[in-house]
Formats: sequence, structure tokens, C-alpha cells
Amino acid sequence: MPVVGVIGGGQLARMMVPPAVALGIEIRVLAEQEESSARLAATQVGDYRDVDTVRAFAAGCDVITFDHEHVPQDVLRALVADGMSVQPGPDALAAAQDKLHMRERLTALGVPVPTWARITTRDELAQFLADNGGRAVVKTPRGGYDGKGVRVVDRADAADDWLADGAVLAEQLVDFRRELAQLVARRPSGDLRAWPLVETVQKGGVCAEVLAPAPRSSDAVERSAAEIAATVAHGLGVTGVLAVELFETMDGRVLVNELAMRPHNSGHFSIDAAVTSQFEQHLRAVLDWPLGDTELVAPHAVMINVFGGLTDDQIAQALGHQPAAKVHAYGKSPRPGRKAGHVTAMGDDLDDVAYRARAAAAHFDA
Repeated sequence: MPVVGVIGGGQLARMMVPPAVALGIEIRVLAEQEESSARLAATQVGDYRDVDTVRAFAAGCDVITFDHEHVPQDVLRALVADGMSVQPGPDALAAAQDKLHMRERLTALGVPVPTWARITTRDELAQFLADNGGRAVVKTPRGGYDGKGVRVVDRADAADDWLADGAVLAEQLVDFRRELAQLVARRPSGDLRAWPLVETVQKGGVCAEVLAPAPRSSDAVERSAAEIAATVAHGLGVTGVLAVELFETMDGRVLVNELAMRPHNSGHFSIDAAVTSQFEQHLRAVLDWPLGDTELVAPHAVMINVFGGLTDDQIAQALGHQPAAKVHAYGKSPRPGRKAGHVTAMGDDLDDVAYRARAAAAHFDA
């Protein structure tokens, strides 16, 4: 029985447990705290930033993978030096850990991205604003997610507090029609599979809905998104699941916004709506096992994120009103704005599927 160690005890690690059990894989989790989302598989609680803690956890594992991208490079490289299989590896993860490094690597690969610059002074930001219509997106290189560490600015002094800590990333404020995501999975041997392109709907900088496949997508957009994701996966040497978040511009182009090198919120629909879920595929990929079919099992699927919390009564009510909907609870304590679970519905008609998913999700706290 292979042993897969997952660093991070969040919902992504939690959702790796059912496919691991089905495949006969032993899964172990290094959780940040006792009451983690993945506590059923948490074999150790400790600091993922501490080399000795992570080394002790990795002992006895056949491969180490991740629930998040925050493990420091010195810890990752210590594991590799010890002969541990780390998937994805430190070089690949570096591009997901630092947005400036990501933009440098993507530009070198010839992947389409918004106009960007490394900004170290107020004057440099002033020049970038002058060159890009007077408004721009500024991001902290590290630590930002779900809208955190991101600002739309129109003044050169609007990022002074961040610049006091070092360089920031400035990007063109893209005039986009919608946001898309392309998920792929890649084995260390190079084999790659892609799920259908999806549309993501953001509210307050956080993903609220995912429509699979992305409706009204041209062949050119679908082909471009798939080619971009494959180029990134092979070019950066990514193993496991890679999520490429994209802008579809008003003139029909596709630009890369962000990368995630792990299962991703935009792929949760695949648990119920694809032949092979992103979580099963991630496990297969990091073990260098044959990858599974990524086709949808229904013409349409809609996934709705649930924020705040889910109670037993709410789950029962949602299932009673929408018996075809699938509810996934993450085992988290309630907190306003916190991703607590998701709901997925599938079927032949997109409008009906979206209605049923939203109707089920409406039973939960916002």
C-alpha cells in the first residue's frame, strides 16, 4: 500500500481521503492544528515551516504533496536532498509561491499574461499608471489569496505600505468578459490530462460559482486555454493537479491570471461530475500512476461555494428540497465569509442545473 503524505490540513487534504481509500492508498496529513478540516487523516500536528517537523512527518511516506503552496523552499529542498519524492517539486512550486517569479517564468515561456512590472518605488508605480491608462492592479508577491493582497489603484502612493516591505507586482487592469479556469494533471513521466474548461464567477474576490463546461466558449478559446495549461505544466515541470486561472478578454484573447499547483476550488465539480475527480487524479499523478478519464458524466454541472457554516439541519433541508444535489461539508467551525462547503448539481439543461444548485446552496448561511 503506497503512503502519500499531505502537508496542510485544509479541505483539499480532506477531499483526498475518499479516493485514497478507494484506491488502497494510505494517506497521512500534517495538520496545522488539532481541529483541522482533514482531521480524520491527520497523523501529526505541527509547523510545516519547521524542517525537523516536516522531516519527521515525511519518514515512512512514499511521496509528499500539498494542501497549499506555503511550505518554505528550504524545507522543500531539504526533503529532496533526503531523497524524498516531493510532488510538485520546489522549482515548480516557486512559481506558485511568488507572483513576481510566476510572471517572469510565464513570460519566458511565451504564455500570454497581462502587461506587468516589478515595482520597487512610488515613482515606478506612477510611470506604470501613466503607461496603462491611469489604473492598475497591485499585488503582494507572496501570501495573497481569495482577493487578499490585491488592490486596484489609481494613485502612485496607494501601495506605499506594501512597498515598505519590498517589491510588488503591478499589472494592467484587464478589461475582461469573464473569468475561466483550466485544470490539468501531469505525471512525473510527462503524461497529461485536462478537464473541460470552466467558467468561474467571483464575488468580492472569492470564487462563488463554477459552471462546467464553460458555456458559450468558442473552439479557439477552449483550444487556447488547453494549450496554455499544457505549456505551463510541462514548462514548469508541474506534477499533480495544476489550475490555471484565466481572463477571457473582450476581444477574445485568453490571459493567465493566477496558478495553483494542487487541487483547486474551480475543480470541485469534478468530484461528482467527472469520471475522475481532481482529487483522485492528483493522487494518481503524484504516484506516477496512469491518469484517469476527465470527461463529464452529464452535459452540465454547476458548483456553488457555501460560506459561513453548515449545520446538520441545513444539510437535511437542502437534500430534502433538492435530492439530486450533492452537498460537501468541510468540517469547519462557522465563521463569516469562510468557505465551509460546496454544492454541486448536474443535468442536461444549464439553466435548470444552475437553479437546482443555487436552490440547495440557499439553505446555508452566507
